[in-house]
Amino acid sequence: MEPARNPTDRNIAGEYELSSYKAEVARELSGYLADSYLLYVKTQAFHWNVVGQHFISLHKLFEEQYRDLSEAIDECAERIRALGFKAPGSFAEFTEIASLKEETNSSSMSDREMLDRLVNDHKSLCQKAAAVIGMAEKRNDKVTADFLIRRQQFHEKSRWMLDSHLEKPDDLGLPPRGIN
Repeated sequence: MEPARNPTDRNIAGEYELSSYKAEVARELSGYLADSYLLYVKTQAFHWNVVGQHFISLHKLFEEQYRDLSEAIDECAERIRALGFKAPGSFAEFTEIASLKEETNSSSMSDREMLDRLVNDHKSLCQKAAAVIGMAEKRNDKVTADFLIRRQQFHEKSRWMLDSHLEKPDDLGLPPRGIN
């Protein structure tokens, strides 16, 4: 017969598991934070440097998106702190742990190139959020899951809005021009 376990031992094991989970989630959130920060900087640079016939609409859209990203960056860093860990806070730290790439030539990019880069970045952040949501839900971490579900909604909507600017008339199911 196996001896009864001390409840304190279970608590210690539970604390270790909780601590291990918190460290893992904080690490994943730090990567998400770094990617969000790079996307914020990129979106703001595109806001400043976009040109062309769609200037007004893209300028406004990019501004809405970088403002939202700014608030989310703060919320993400605060969640990392609430889990008991330090949030990365320098550009060097962000570029080291980010999966997104910094944009170094935004002033020479076309509006279509800008849109394409942002569409891909939002897709990447959607996937990253989904992975961490899964982790959080397994541990009943509703706060982290809720935060990332809201972020995933933002990235999906942003991707859709940006991608809509890239559609061609024939992508919409319309006949080519000149054909009735």
